Amino acid sequence: MAHDSGFPAAVRRLMTSLRSCCLGFLCLLTAALPLCEAIAQAPQNREPVLIRMFITAPEYADAIHTLIDQYHALNPNVTIVYETAQSDYPALLKTRINAGECPDIFATTSGKEVALYQDFSYDLTGTPAAAALPETSLRVLSANGRVYAFNIVNNYFGILYNRAIFSECGIAEFPATLDALETACETIAAHGYRPFTTGFSEWWVFKHIFQHFLNASSPDPAALVADFAAGRCKLRDFPQLYNSFFRLIDLAMRYGDASPLETDVAAEQHALAGDEAAMMLGQGAWVESDLLALNPNLAIGFNGYPVSDLPAQCRVVSGPDQALHVYRDSPVLPDVLAFVNWWLTSEYGQSWFCDVCHVIPGVRGAKSPNTAIALQGFALASLRGAGPVSISYSTDGFHQAFGKIMQAYAGGSLTRDQACEAIEQAWVEIDGPLN
Repeated sequence: MAHDSGFPAAVRRLMTSLRSCCLGFLCLLTAALPLCEAIAQAPQNREPVLIRMFITAPEYADAIHTLIDQYHALNPNVTIVYETAQSDYPALLKTRINAGECPDIFATTSGKEVALYQDFSYDLTGTPAAAALPETSLRVLSANGRVYAFNIVNNYFGILYNRAIFSECGIAEFPATLDALETACETIAAHGYRPFTTGFSEWWVFKHIFQHFLNASSPDPAALVADFAAGRCKLRDFPQLYNSFFRLIDLAMRYGDASPLETDVAAEQHALAGDEAAMMLGQGAWVESDLLALNPNLAIGFNGYPVSDLPAQCRVVSGPDQALHVYRDSPVLPDVLAFVNWWLTSEYGQSWFCDVCHVIPGVRGAKSPNTAIALQGFALASLRGAGPVSISYSTDGFHQAFGKIMQAYAGGSLTRDQACEAIEQAWVEIDGPLN
């Protein structure tokens, strides 16, 4: 600089060094501002904190316990009590809320359930957690333009099958039509294997199957569900619902478990992993880890449901099916938000989805695992497209009623027409415009 020219060289060198140090300090200060801001926003209370978390999906229990342990190591004053349930989860959650014991973090189905629980959910709009969610997820995690939930998994739904059994039976390609599926069942049974394992003791298995047929019935399944809930249409008006769906259930009963209504998801997993059954119904990406724990050498195949005589309609379903809510009146709300933001945005949280939980992540930027279902699901979605998670268009209350009706049909106490009438009535009574 011009005004330095009169100083001795040693002094000029000293002043240059000081300027460099100052500039370096300013750069460090600028880089540290986001960290300082994060520290300023984090709860400053170091008193013991108890967060209660009650969600479904017990298949992720071990991974979530690992996540909780990691957070506790960073925040020793925070204890997170984690509980999970499956078949009876919706009823248990409602019981707790009605008793004034709403968990600090709870789960519902995405979509319509998010609006249903809006009054109990913290508005996450503008939080780091909400910013981490992709646009495709925000559509089923929002109500009235506000974000009231987050998700941790983008699931794939379809038929899982045992590739080794298919190969032994000479079935080179997965059957993409119902006629081809029935022929495959005959071939598999002739080779001494059980074509299906069903899990029909679980009411939620039926909703996972049904959504494939629903997607094939309309280019706008959300509008179709709204029409059913309003009582404007009948199942018999849609061949994929009245004929194809019930045909699949009939095939599963004929070629499935000896006691299908007593077979749960654990029994399904043992049958497929134990080389007893060729195909597993009503499940998806979430069971892969459990299957491989039972049989590390299991060659898992994955495909959509054959829903008609059109191979192009045999598509997987992909998207966020579960929504996690933060209770808006939680007594430890700042600590709950800090945990959720850390879960979805921290370096550990971003790696947890793939490296610990082995799921297709529900947040931006996190890598996906190289699992069989994730890889095959992506390839199938690229080839034929993927159907939406249309279970999100109805409430858990309807789905539970639907599952009970289908269990009655599978058990022979309802005819197809009686089951259809009961389903239509449940849609109107539970999810209708006045409910």
